[in-house]
Amino acid sequence: MSDINTAIPKALLAYCRPGFEPDCAEEIADNALCEGTFERGDGWIVFTPSEKNPKALTSLVNKQLIFPRQTLLVHDRITLVGKDRLTPIVNSLKTIDSAFSDVWLEYPDTNDGKSLSSFCRKFGDYVAKAAAENNWLQPQRVRNRLHLFFPQQNEVFIASRPARDTDWVNGIPRLRMPVDAPSRSTLKLLEAILVLVENPESKLREGMSAVDLGAAPGGWTYQLVSRGLKVFAIDNGPMKGSMDGHHQVKHIRDDGFKFRPKNPVEWLVCDMVEQPIRVAELIAKWVAAGNARRSIFNLKLPMKKRYLEVCKCFGLIESKLEKAGMPCKITAKHLYHDREEITVYLTVAKD
Repeated sequence: MSDINTAIPKALLAYCRPGFEPDCAEEIADNALCEGTFERGDGWIVFTPSEKNPKALTSLVNKQLIFPRQTLLVHDRITLVGKDRLTPIVNSLKTIDSAFSDVWLEYPDTNDGKSLSSFCRKFGDYVAKAAAENNWLQPQRVRNRLHLFFPQQNEVFIASRPARDTDWVNGIPRLRMPVDAPSRSTLKLLEAILVLVENPESKLREGMSAVDLGAAPGGWTYQLVSRGLKVFAIDNGPMKGSMDGHHQVKHIRDDGFKFRPKNPVEWLVCDMVEQPIRVAELIAKWVAAGNARRSIFNLKLPMKKRYLEVCKCFGLIESKLEKAGMPCKITAKHLYHDREEITVYLTVAKD
């Protein structure tokens, strides 16, 4: 029996928010080391190289891409005929002959996909039993997860990826809305911290200071305050609920594009509804001037040419910071709690 990374993948499967399949495909094509073809479903795409190129597929699955929620290496694709769905899957896994850390059964993030949740939950017990009987589950030895993705009940992709702590079933985090948070936007920043910030406990500590541009009613401020940060909440609108008058929050009624702090802060966060290029320029100015060390911000994207707009914004930020002698590191994700925006994490390279 071999480890899964020695099994030759045939294609790359990516999950994404429904409606963003073209953006997902465009980004993968831009990052691929070879040409290939795309198949689009609702909430997923498949990239197949024009010729066998497992290194190119492995490179893609290891990249920090923006629009895919999750990327998987496809080893087989099966049409399931009749009532016995398990035997074809087991036969395929015998051919692959690999060990896995665990197994997830998944489906698209659509109404039709969600109707498969009950089936996947029940069928997963049979798959787990078969995997155990064939000694395919070896969590102490390997860190590669088996994914069975069902675009519909009679079809399955047999795929895998290196297991990571930030992975969620279907690429969708299970986050609870805090009872005392002023708005659901708080889940955006919570997901961003979990997904984008490495070792967040060390980077978001009690006693640090932050600025929240466009803070009202306080959803993002809430996440910073809950980690012990002192927050300057900048917005002409009112703070609400638990963030209204909180002792760690100084609410300043000002324009988020004009405000600058008297002293540098560790963090700048921003979730303003504005043209993405204006927000990108604002963040670049803050960091280039030394007003903030790190930033998490949202870019509200246009309806078309979203990936092109992202590249323009990142190019502007990188250019301005390079001129300031502050090369930066940018990571971004179209998070589950995002809609028409992406969330970006920016740090100076030396950080």
